[in-house]
Amino acid sequence: MDIQTFFEQSAGRWFSQRTSHHLAFKQSESGKSQLTIEFLSVTDPAVIALCNQYEIDGSQALCGARVSWDGTMEWDEEKHEGSTVIVPVADGKHSTEGKLLREMGYAEKAPVAGRYVMGSDGALTLITEYDTMYSEERIWFASPNLRLRTSILKRFGGFSMASFCSEIRLGVTQAATPTAATAQAPAE
Repeated sequence: MDIQTFFEQSAGRWFSQRTSHHLAFKQSESGKSQLTIEFLSVTDPAVIALCNQYEIDGSQALCGARVSWDGTMEWDEEKHEGSTVIVPVADGKHSTEGKLLREMGYAEKAPVAGRYVMGSDGALTLITEYDTMYSEERIWFASPNLRLRTSILKRFGGFSMASFCSEIRLGVTQAATPTAATAQAPAE
C-alpha cells in the first residue's frame, strides 16, 4: 500500500477508543473520540498553504488530510477537540519515506514537521521530535473499517506514555468515495 492509498482509505468518520498507560505514574486511563478524516488532493488550498508555510515546493506533496477530533479522557473529563492538516512529502523518488508536515502537532500545539515511513506490511509509522518530547505512532488497518494505532510519547528526562487505540469507521466522507478520491488525484 502506498501513502496516498492509506490516506484515501482513512477518509471517513471514526469512533476511536484509547487506552493510555502513564508509565511514570503506573496508571492507565481510557478515552473516546470521534474522528473525521478528509482526504485532500495536492491541489487543495490547505495542502498548498501548508507546503508554503514550510517553504516546500507543493509539487513534492503526495496528498493531504484534514483530521478533526472531539473526545474526552477519563482523568480530566475535559473536551479535547481540534483539527489539523497533514501533508506527506516524499524523500526523492521513494514515496515510502519522507517528511510529514502538520499544521498543528498533537503532543504540542504548534506547527511541526515529522517523518513518516510506509511499511511493506501496509502500516504507517509517524515520528515526531518536539522541543521537549519524542512521539512515535504506528497505524494500520485490521480490516477496511477497523484501524489500530499504537503510540509512545517520551518526554526528555524520562516521563513516558504508551497508548493503544481501536478505530471503527462510522461512515465515509464525500471525499472518501473511490470516485471522489480518484477525481481529486493529479494525473501522473
